[in-house]
Amino acid sequence: MSNFAFAKQALPSVFEDCARAESYLVSDPRSACVYARRVVEILVAYIYDVADLPEPYRSDLAAMIAAPGFRNVVGQGIATKLTLIRKVGNRAVHEQAPVPQPTALQVLRDLHHVVTWAAFHHSAAPQAVPISAQFDPKIAAKAAPLSRQEVIELAAKFKAQDEAYAKELAEKDELLKSHEAEIAALREQIKAAQAAARPDDRDYNEAQTRDLFIDVLLAESGWQLDQAKDREYEVSGMPNEHGKGFVDYVLWGADGLPLAVVEAKRTKKDPKVGQQQAKLYADCLEVAYGRRPVIFYTNGYTHWLWDDAGGYPPRAISGFYTRDELELMIQRRSSRQTLAGQPVNNVIVERPYQTRAIKAVGASFDAQQREALLVMATGSGKTRTVIALVDQLMKAGWLKRALFLADRIALANQAANAFKSHLPQVTTVNLITEKRTEGRVYVSTYPTMMGLINEVDDAGRRFGPGHFDLVVIDEAHRSVYAKYGAIFEYFDSLLVGLTATPKDEVDHNTYRLFNLEDGVPTDSYSLEEAVFDGYLAPPRAVKVGTKFLERGIKYADLSDEEKDAWDLIDWGDDGPPSEINAAALNQFLFNEDTVDKVLETLMTHGYKVAGGDRLGKTIIFAKNQKHADFIESRFNKAYPQHAGHFARTITYQQTYAQSLIVNRPGIAVRSDSWFQRLPGPGSHGSW
Repeated sequence: MSNFAFAKQALPSVFEDCARAESYLVSDPRSACVYARRVVEILVAYIYDVADLPEPYRSDLAAMIAAPGFRNVVGQGIATKLTLIRKVGNRAVHEQAPVPQPTALQVLRDLHHVVTWAAFHHSAAPQAVPISAQFDPKIAAKAAPLSRQEVIELAAKFKAQDEAYAKELAEKDELLKSHEAEIAALREQIKAAQAAARPDDRDYNEAQTRDLFIDVLLAESGWQLDQAKDREYEVSGMPNEHGKGFVDYVLWGADGLPLAVVEAKRTKKDPKVGQQQAKLYADCLEVAYGRRPVIFYTNGYTHWLWDDAGGYPPRAISGFYTRDELELMIQRRSSRQTLAGQPVNNVIVERPYQTRAIKAVGASFDAQQREALLVMATGSGKTRTVIALVDQLMKAGWLKRALFLADRIALANQAANAFKSHLPQVTTVNLITEKRTEGRVYVSTYPTMMGLINEVDDAGRRFGPGHFDLVVIDEAHRSVYAKYGAIFEYFDSLLVGLTATPKDEVDHNTYRLFNLEDGVPTDSYSLEEAVFDGYLAPPRAVKVGTKFLERGIKYADLSDEEKDAWDLIDWGDDGPPSEINAAALNQFLFNEDTVDKVLETLMTHGYKVAGGDRLGKTIIFAKNQKHADFIESRFNKAYPQHAGHFARTITYQQTYAQSLIVNRPGIAVRSDSWFQRLPGPGSHGSW
């Protein structure tokens, strides 16, 4: 007997794990949740295959469920249930605390719901699904419980199996072709079966999921909710017949005063219908305790925060704040200083346009805007500007922790070193190498942070939605928005974007991310202005007469649709290239005469320093790692007098690449396209 008997015909790949999950419901709730999570892993991958969905920016389960394309297919209710099962399954593996049986029961009910939905809508046998399928805990088999160590080993086994299969698919063309043929045939079968299927009138959004999901999110933020007054707390002074009300959740401070109220509405309702009710609860608690709590209202799927006493209108959030974060939010209502008139650290920034940019951001923040975009020419000191901004925000009481995000490891390392140099009194953490260290400024690449925000342990979620007061996006552009927009949606923080793209060329999506009118950034300082002011030297083009420089696929020449496809590719920590050439050009790229001619032109006509005695610091962008190595070898062949030190390959594959960047060879060979950056007088740039 099994509640999932229909899956044996409709979804055979998940049936066995479904049966195991329900068999542990009574004897071992922890193992029940772990097997339920395993079913979700298999089911999500299956839906990606049969719905022919593109791979998301990451292949982990959280990213696959969060991908917009996937959510469009499954809908909000199913996506939330999948997320809940994933979260509870993760906690079951990693946390010492036992999993309560009611939690496991709700997980099994939700698992039954999502498997029912998938079998009915995305299998070749929708007729196998009972018309009124309900999960009955009484009919499940009873299995002997597993120890926690056995559960940990089971999770490791699942992971190893998945990695081995993925590797086998990648390495064996025959297996991959067979898999693709099976999926193609299955799609046709599903299409025919769905055309004849009866309408689906099941409700996949029942309220129990909402309640458990809110509890899980609160637990991740450190709220144990183990006191009677945490739920259904009675208040007086409500404008109703009896003058009383019951707050769904009250989050209390260490001092015994309320920090926040949470009003929960049914899943089918917009959470905004609870906004006024939550406000009235906050009014009652403020009268009773003398402190106004922060207001949350939610339907279990979408959540809103309203700190009306702090001067901000309601905003959507992805989860709840911790006790410390709420206490700091309330404290800032009185301690935070207006940014207008705050001094700017002139030791960090020395130029008037940098000070102007910081004041422009401050004016936006003072006006209760939470986003700002700075357009500044390369070499004009964007990183220094934002370091001085962080310094000002900390001193004015706006900022406890900041996150600086870059799209390359080398750029993140450079930023971390710059923060440590200019703000030595502030602990800076480079999350690429110091994942467990605590500090006030954190620096990371986008892929690294995408992994870290999913980590939850016994202490809860390390980087919750309220962990950072400010997030800085280095090189904010459409590819960052397309691939990593989930980071900016996850953190409820002030947001500052930095870009060297001219303001008229910044795309619509970037302006929309910062809630700005197209073409109107918070502040801008163009290359033309920097050249006119004498801070940068004008670029001087030298045309090399080879077809190599005139061929290939350039990002700037692509259509918007092609750019979107390009931006969704995961290029890794080293970031996307600005140009990539067709395979047919490989032989030409590695042609010795072509490379020698380009190098000769560079050494003869390149920007000279030291009275014209030597070439200025130069970057050559190559097609890939192999091409970069080839260029370096040709340079050493043509110019042996430099003893192999003047031109060096610097890519993410290079061990100790950071030490090469610090030592700054005369020519740095990177993988992208050909370009020489010309340093201007007083430039903060490296090359």
